[in-house]
Parts: sequence; structure tokens; C-alpha cells
Amino acid sequence: MQGELTEAEAIEGKARGLATAFRGIFEWQWDGRFKTVLAEFPIDRKAEVLGVLEEHLVCKWDSSNVEEAPDAVREIVGMLGGLMSGQLLLLSDPERSAFLFCAWWPWGNGQKISIRIGLFSEASEEKEALVGMLKGQFDL
Repeated sequence: MQGELTEAEAIEGKARGLATAFRGIFEWQWDGRFKTVLAEFPIDRKAEVLGVLEEHLVCKWDSSNVEEAPDAVREIVGMLGGLMSGQLLLLSDPERSAFLFCAWWPWGNGQKISIRIGLFSEASEEKEALVGMLKGQFDL
């Protein structure tokens, strides 16, 4: 009988799934400010991109419900500077001590959306290795 995936295995699987789903669609870059992978796309791809994200990330928070979110989610929102109307935070599995998140940020001009995929880990000693894995999955 196989056991449950470790935190690192679960995150790596989710990151690989997202990277594979978006391969050839985006040119990813590293956002050192938030320690996330970053891509931007035109608004007309909104439904397509959100659909892919929702296949891989199971929880979604916005400005109307984030106050009810678990502490880890509120910590991420604080690190990102809050959630304004129209912005989303999607998560892989907030019940774990480490998980992926995606910040969905429509631009003020209504023409583009940015997504930032990063990770949250309660264990700071494993975070650097997980960040390296994340960058590797997105060829950065």
C-alpha cells in the first residue's frame, strides 16, 4: 500500500501539472519581489487560463471572502499587498503545511491579466529547495 505524498511531492506534482498545461502558451519570468513565476496574457484568454488554473488549484479566494480564509491564506494575501476587487488567489491544498498558490491580477487598463504562481511553506528550511523546484518546472 502506498502512503500519502510528502509535501514536496505534492507541490512538485501540482507545479509540473501547471507547467505542462501552460507549456508553449506563456513565456514565464521570475518575479523576485514575490518569489513567484510570472506570466501575463491578453484578457481574451481569461476563460481558458482560469479553466486550467481551476483544474489544478482547488480553492479560490477573492476580496469578498478572504477575511474568512485560513491564516496561511491571509498571510499570502498580506505578502501580496491585499486582494482588490477582481483579483483572485487560487490554492492547491491549504490543508497541507506547504502548497502552491496563484495570484490572479487583472490590469487596470482592462487589456491584460498577470498570474503569479508561488508556494507557501510553514517550514522555512524547505522553502528554498521548493522554490528551486518551482523555478525548474517552469524552466527558469
